[in-house]
Amino acid sequence: MDANLGNDRVTGRTVEVLQTMIRNACVNDGTVGSGQEIRNAEVLAGVLAGAGIDHEMFHAAPGRTSLVARIEGTDPDAPSLCLNGHTDVVPVTPSGWSQDPFGGELIDGEVWGRGAVDMLNLTASMAVALADVVAGGFRPRGDLVFLAVADEESGSAYGARWMAEHHAALITTDYVLTENGGLHGGTESAPTIGVTVGEKGVAWRRLTVRGTPGHGSMPFRSNNALVTAAGVVSRIAEYRPPARFHELWRDQVESLRLDDDTKAAMLDPAQIEDALDAMEGPAAHLYSCSHTTFSPNTLNSQTKTNIIPDTVVIDVDVRTMPGEGPDEVDAHLREALGDLYDRVEVEPLMNDRASISRLDNPLWDSLQRAVGRRYQGAQLRPQVSVGFTDARVHRDLGAIAYGAGLLSPSVSARDFGSRFHGNDERIDVESLGLTTQLWTDVIRDLLG
Repeated sequence: MDANLGNDRVTGRTVEVLQTMIRNACVNDGTVGSGQEIRNAEVLAGVLAGAGIDHEMFHAAPGRTSLVARIEGTDPDAPSLCLNGHTDVVPVTPSGWSQDPFGGELIDGEVWGRGAVDMLNLTASMAVALADVVAGGFRPRGDLVFLAVADEESGSAYGARWMAEHHAALITTDYVLTENGGLHGGTESAPTIGVTVGEKGVAWRRLTVRGTPGHGSMPFRSNNALVTAAGVVSRIAEYRPPARFHELWRDQVESLRLDDDTKAAMLDPAQIEDALDAMEGPAAHLYSCSHTTFSPNTLNSQTKTNIIPDTVVIDVDVRTMPGEGPDEVDAHLREALGDLYDRVEVEPLMNDRASISRLDNPLWDSLQRAVGRRYQGAQLRPQVSVGFTDARVHRDLGAIAYGAGLLSPSVSARDFGSRFHGNDERIDVESLGLTTQLWTDVIRDLLG
């Protein structure tokens, strides 16, 4: 193993904890009884207990357990830091995997399984790093918090949101590190490491379409809710709102390995659509970085084959750009659906606005120094995530929150991105070691 990874024993411990968490299969399908994150919380509790770290368990619902360890600092005026990781994972389709998605196997230097990149790898490495620095006698100047939460994958109602509503004082800190960053970019002469400093908003909507029930043998002139719903889904899928450029968009485009003409087109509202249509590779990601997106992902009619349905429910994943709120989402839906808008009942499921954290602070500086120890000359590159994380909850509590990590240079953005919620999810041991050491370096630098 590369000497730059630091302590092989610590890296090995991270691998073991990650494997156990994957095998616990804390699958969150959005229902209150799923997840059962208590299994992973107990694993992490064992890691902390081994270093003599006190912790508490909180149960938002049966089995929906979050863990908090808050180590009091020696200086009440020193900055405080929270390491936030979630313990749930999304469902899998096992037939699409070449390995057991819950086997947690170590194959050719990679740990395989659901959650290996989202984000059990980071949660495991945070717990191991914290236990290691405390066991070594480190005492932070400011409060140091480890928060392992349930339910991030379904909106945080039984996790970070619940903790913020019921136990805000325990999880409130000046700074937060959570998912996800650490990919290498830039050029050989000007290397970069990505850090997520903001994220798009999330505005999930449930659309209910009404019709008139009837016998399936007589469809002529029927008011079939499913037929109407098909039109609704089609129009939402085809809808393309105009591009909106956030404050980091220019820097993001400039960092891409694209020719100058394509970069210029990506920065021009009049040309970006044609540029994206002609682009291969990162087009889907770059479209989401520059547009509000609408993805109709579930449909439910709950009728028999011989019954014309009178009710169809469609859940739409809406991700908003900075500055957009519920009124803007409604305006988008009106534009997308046209005359079908009045046939739909719209119910908000989530309404979290886009958020971003500033860069001029000690945490950013500590991250830069930590990355520089491993990759001399590499500069942090701020980026905005198209997905949501629990960082938004901490920003609501006043924290500066970043998505961080440190991956092997061999990990490409395309491969890494495809493993989120995808088949054959896996993470290499080198990246696990680098990330565990990153947390250790930042803790010691910021709070030492």
